[in-house]
Amino acid sequence: MTSPEMTVGDLIDLLSGCDQDAPVRQAMNPFFPMAHRLAQVVQSVDEAGRSVVYLAEGRDADEQLGYLPPEAAVALTWQGPVQAPPRRPRRIAGGN
Repeated sequence: MTSPEMTVGDLIDLLSGCDQDAPVRQAMNPFFPMAHRLAQVVQSVDEAGRSVVYLAEGRDADEQLGYLPPEAAVALTWQGPVQAPPRRPRRIAGGN
């Protein structure tokens, strides 16, 4: 990407390597990562007269799908990888 904003061409390039049958979801809010179902693509014009494309979720209550999977949040660098705590040795019943 050469501009600070992703362009439609950038998005097409990134999507070209993906499974074309996979559903498209939108990841929102890095501090409380949630997954949303996309319902619309709308082209409009911004305040400077430039063409802008919006990806939007629908109006239905089930468009927010819940928490973003941890591996997606890690890949987006919204979270660090979480490792399981080290296991402690098991205690023996009736003993030490």
